[in-house]
Amino acid sequence: MALLSVDEAIARILSGVEPTGRESVRLDRARGRVLAEGLSARLTQPPFDSSAMDGYAVRRADVASLPARLKVIGAAGAGHPFAGSVGPGEAVRIFTGAVVPEGADAIVIQENTEPDGDTVTVKAGTPEAGHIRARGFDFTTGSALIAAGRRLGPRELSLIAAMGYGHVPVHRKPRIAILSTGDELVLPGETPGRGQIVASNHLGVAALAEQAGADVHFLGIARDTAESIESHVRAAADADVLVTIGGASVGDHDLVAPVLRRHGLALDFWKIAMRPGKPLMFGRLGASRMLGLPGNPVSSLICSRVFLMPLIGALQGLTGRTDGLIRMRSAAALEANGPRQHYMRAIVRRGPDGAEEVMPVRSQDSSLLSALAEADALIVRAPDAPAAPAGASVPVLMLDF
Repeated sequence: MALLSVDEAIARILSGVEPTGRESVRLDRARGRVLAEGLSARLTQPPFDSSAMDGYAVRRADVASLPARLKVIGAAGAGHPFAGSVGPGEAVRIFTGAVVPEGADAIVIQENTEPDGDTVTVKAGTPEAGHIRARGFDFTTGSALIAAGRRLGPRELSLIAAMGYGHVPVHRKPRIAILSTGDELVLPGETPGRGQIVASNHLGVAALAEQAGADVHFLGIARDTAESIESHVRAAADADVLVTIGGASVGDHDLVAPVLRRHGLALDFWKIAMRPGKPLMFGRLGASRMLGLPGNPVSSLICSRVFLMPLIGALQGLTGRTDGLIRMRSAAALEANGPRQHYMRAIVRRGPDGAEEVMPVRSQDSSLLSALAEADALIVRAPDAPAAPAGASVPVLMLDF
């Protein structure tokens, strides 16, 4: 099987993805969820003409010539409207957010006034209708304000609350089952024996998946036997995506694919023209998808960033770009690239002119977790990209884990 391009691999992984089902959640528990349907305002905002400043509500005609002395007939505070109306020669003390009394058509700010008992003198300035926020200035009932497929953050949640909602329809969190494989692995906190290492990849992959909006279940470590892999895979029956770590190659000692084939896996591909991360496996397992990540620690995390995050987004109905690429200046000269797309670990920093730039980390060895932890971005070098001088604009993928 020939090496598949990264773009083609992403297209195949996302092909035919249907968003998960809908559920209603309380607004205060909806942060990070993806909206399942567009919402229209149930309320008008603001629901009344309100004052944008502390001062006095007046009739514009009464302050056309200054100074003007007016009788103060009451006060209006936020949540405490003035019950009457403003007539000729009258004013109402008003505070920000309060209902503008009937009869008033302007606000004079308090800095331009001099109160004296039950009167106030408007000394200077021009009363402005702009100090009045008209009813519906922000939005009105029925306005379509937020579309389906949007991830809900602080701005969206504030808007939806003001629109009149206490619950929102969102897509169910995708269920991601993660299985580590290998006789050489022990769990974090255990002491490795001779020839063993601590399993760490699943923690990074799980954290990334949760950050992308998934509900993650770690299946444990399967040993390098068909029986062990099979018993662990059974626990992933209801998963939207089964993620395996290790054994993604199709060699004599790689048992993941043969075991899953017996469970109905339709293997799509298992080699990608990228580095790090060439042995990436993908297929369909009934209604689920299966993504086999390399066992190399850096490769598994970078492949999760490139392939798993967009898949989780698509399962939630997330709209918009999935590649996440931006352009940034390279702080160092880059060598010509080979035939595989290269994801170079890099650090974002401020250059001498104050502009952001990316500097490749000290080593691009795909086994170095310390170098990956140091990085906060990936410089994406296309297959056969020519050498680039320092200062060249390069595509960058920010690391979100």
